[in-house]
Amino acid sequence: MDVNGTVAEGFEAVRDAFVRNFEVLGDRGAAVAVYRDGRKVVDLWAGPKDVDGAGVPGAEPWDAGTAQVVRSATKGVAAVVPLLLHQRGLLDLDAPVGAYWPEFKAGGKERTLVRDLLAHRAGVPALDVPLTPAQAVDGVSGARAVAGQRAFWEPGSAHGYHAQTYSWLLSELVLQATGASLGQWLAQEVTGPRGLEFWIGLPAGATGRVGRVGPVEPPAGMAGGLRTRPRRNVSQAWEDPSSLTRRAFAAITPLPDENAPEFRAAELPASAGIGTARGLAGVYAALLGDTEDGAGLFTPDTRRLAGTELSAGPDRVLVVNTSFGPGYMLHSPASPLLSAGSFGHPGRGGSLGFADPETGVAFGYVTNAHAKSVTADPRAQALIRAVRGSL
Repeated sequence: MDVNGTVAEGFEAVRDAFVRNFEVLGDRGAAVAVYRDGRKVVDLWAGPKDVDGAGVPGAEPWDAGTAQVVRSATKGVAAVVPLLLHQRGLLDLDAPVGAYWPEFKAGGKERTLVRDLLAHRAGVPALDVPLTPAQAVDGVSGARAVAGQRAFWEPGSAHGYHAQTYSWLLSELVLQATGASLGQWLAQEVTGPRGLEFWIGLPAGATGRVGRVGPVEPPAGMAGGLRTRPRRNVSQAWEDPSSLTRRAFAAITPLPDENAPEFRAAELPASAGIGTARGLAGVYAALLGDTEDGAGLFTPDTRRLAGTELSAGPDRVLVVNTSFGPGYMLHSPASPLLSAGSFGHPGRGGSLGFADPETGVAFGYVTNAHAKSVTADPRAQALIRAVRGSL
């Protein structure tokens, strides 16, 4: 395996794990980056740029600037925006969502708080009438649909992963609070000033850098996917078209083409973020403090808030115990990160980004090979174990 990039002394085990991901765990094209105390200590990439380029003579290789769709790992980057708005006094987490977005008060959602929305407690993980791919990206239909949707449970009383609807909930909240789109705000205030390669809404000038993603089957005998509790049948929930699990992930029907230009250009902060591993890790590094890319973003209070558990226990959508802070998935058996204080977000199929305040580590892994895993991909977990062993 031809691996490119750099590894600081002491982190060689991460390179070894990265190679093993290709040799044993079926990776196609991927990259991993790690910061420690604001300094990059791992920056590696390998394989073809496109998922279907593996083993194809002349296929374009993954290079230092290759970016990929990271699916729900987008959520963790998107969460930076409302938390910075809160830090600056522009968004009150204890205010009703309807105070910023009056149309949202319909359908039993009048008392939904901003913190409920961020922690998957808003009660609208699915839509009675799913959106088409065109409607999902038109900037209007999604917000209208979630505002009018009757809550599936009393907001704030339980949690369930808002896999797709999170895009329109968060986008419209930020738009109503600031007058700017979430993707624009992120680029102007977070990624742009630091030169970080991550976009929610891919600019035209970056289209040539993005590889093709696609599904892959895991190697024979390799387990993947959610860690289930014995008394819950996760497989049954996924197989039942009427279950909240299936309906949440089918809020856009049919599923959009993630390689289509219109999807990549759309501002869907639940699923359509695009970036390099370096960019993903760099965002999280900036949440921990100053970095080689620029000034830190979060105050100590906001950093503590990011890792504060707001939702815990049985997840009405994922059908396992999950733990969420304000926009972040927290370390748990369903989504193992580096330590109990870690906060971040996985992307279904493999990608992962997180920050760990205890060790000063920020981590980003992106892949073009989308496996069947949801929150605990074996490739990302192997890299986390290698990072832990290097500290």
